[in-house]
Amino acid sequence: MNSSLATERIDFAERSKTKRGFAPCGRSLVGHVPTIAITPVADGRTGAYESNVEGTWRMVEKVSRLIREHVKLPDGTPVRVVAPPEIVYGPRTGALAQEAYLREGVSANIWVSRSWSYSDELMSACQGLGSSEWLQAAYGLNQTDRPGAVWLKAFCAAMDEKLRPIFSIYNPDLEAEDGDLPLYVQDRLLRFARCAAAVAEMRGKNYLSLGGVSMGIIGSDVRRNIMLNYLGLGTVSVDMVTIKGRIDQGFYDHDELERAFKYMKKNFRFVFGTGKRPYPPDKLLRLCLLITMITRDLMAGNPKLADGKVGRRQGFQADVERAQGANAILAGTQGQRQWTDLYPNFDVAESILNSSFDWNGFRPAYLVATENDSKNGIGMLVANLVTGLPQLFADIRTNWTVASIRQATGQDISTIAPRGFIDKRNSGAGALDYALDIIALVKDGKNMSIQDVAAAIRADRALQDKLTSAATERTTYMRAALEYFPGDGLSSHYRTPGGIPLTAYRYNVVGDKLTCSVVEGATIELPQEVADHVSRVTDPTWPETYWAPRGMSSFEYMSRIGPNHDGNSFGLIGADFLTLNAMLRIPVDMHNVPADQIFRPTLWDRFGGDDFRACDTLGPLYQ
Repeated sequence: MNSSLATERIDFAERSKTKRGFAPCGRSLVGHVPTIAITPVADGRTGAYESNVEGTWRMVEKVSRLIREHVKLPDGTPVRVVAPPEIVYGPRTGALAQEAYLREGVSANIWVSRSWSYSDELMSACQGLGSSEWLQAAYGLNQTDRPGAVWLKAFCAAMDEKLRPIFSIYNPDLEAEDGDLPLYVQDRLLRFARCAAAVAEMRGKNYLSLGGVSMGIIGSDVRRNIMLNYLGLGTVSVDMVTIKGRIDQGFYDHDELERAFKYMKKNFRFVFGTGKRPYPPDKLLRLCLLITMITRDLMAGNPKLADGKVGRRQGFQADVERAQGANAILAGTQGQRQWTDLYPNFDVAESILNSSFDWNGFRPAYLVATENDSKNGIGMLVANLVTGLPQLFADIRTNWTVASIRQATGQDISTIAPRGFIDKRNSGAGALDYALDIIALVKDGKNMSIQDVAAAIRADRALQDKLTSAATERTTYMRAALEYFPGDGLSSHYRTPGGIPLTAYRYNVVGDKLTCSVVEGATIELPQEVADHVSRVTDPTWPETYWAPRGMSSFEYMSRIGPNHDGNSFGLIGADFLTLNAMLRIPVDMHNVPADQIFRPTLWDRFGGDDFRACDTLGPLYQ
């Protein structure tokens, strides 16, 4: 018998006496922090190895520092970065690295080298248990006397032959080793790292389906196998009667409800409407806030609901199992019609949860898709993870051309939107952050990556207060239209400023395959008379965002995008979408990303750059 097993025996009898509770984990959802390995490789021959040791480890240090400083999760948690016990130069040292990485929970790996190394033999370090799902990149030094490129090309060829996608990083110009990494290399390393971290962060968590299909919308037909095979997400379904049951039973934090009610009344304007309504104003707001809190509790759990003392004081029966939540990184609410014919809509819940703040202060967004449109929700999750920012769920409401605006208003917008614009609005899931230009909050924000803008806001309480104050000041909650929502409700209304770089995206299901569309553009500032007309003839109670795609007409966008919904993110993040989709083996069916920004594995070149053929050959990442 292996003597080491004796020290690993578990005392099951002792564990059987342990009383269950709500186990703290330090973050809102349970899951291993994404961990990226930086693996140095070198020529193992005596003399050649020794002459490369110091320079190779310096490369590892630079790459590690870059990722630690710039790649963080939406809650500000930095990704973990690990390195092997020693430089890898053959099968045995590769196996030692593999052993260490399995213990650390590595999900992505970046190989670095300044010299030649025996490329095919290094495969031992990425052939172990579960490692076919590891995301791989390789960075070779561009110097004439140290042929990192020679190793890089040989290694990528070996990976291609074995159908192991690998992202190749090589600076276009000769690079010095005594300074910072070249900007081109930094860009590629950061794009790989943040996309790999996003893939790892979503894996093993869940999509929470609150209700079922909304009004026959195909997006709200939650496809469990697609979620699992492509994204590594589980799926949890909860009937909406659960929300009504928790309201009736008082199974919520009553103290928080009072705090939320006072916060909303103090900070927002309300237009409750006139005439006979299903609920008086204060009761309506309380019900909307209860729906908000319960949706969040169902997603992430709530330790107070497992606490018997809290339950006795507040008048509910504490329940450990019901307090746990679904560990859901993403959710969707059916709403119409089975719920909204009878009860207030989810608009308050979706707008508050999707935002970066609430009555408890500044926090990461809880991602919730309107009408349970899980395919749009997937895009919101991807964009949130690669930017760290809330997302804007929208109807692709109307395509307005220069001619149609002139006919409707007599105004000429040819200099503002020469190729037309899309009116994006939806009653619910538009995060309140889009009531302002958050990039303008940060000093020199226009010259920063959107990820660094997000990091600057997370690190500065004053910026958070400015964001929250501007968003609440510019948002009005307005009564729901009873012909659509007989059960009443409140919708957030604001107008997104112009001049904000904004990326639109959508995931589509075609048969049993997933595809993605991603288009970069910017919001536009319409003359007030024009914007007021567009709002009046559409729905003046909903948030409105006017957006023009780059390099195509608004008509082309509306014609080619899949369904009636899209998601939208601050910043130009199309290149991140292309990289991440390649990792997940999801082909991109439409994009306007400049060719020099496209970063995909070398295997794509073996298919002539055909995204569909490469993804079809490999199949979904987790299948």
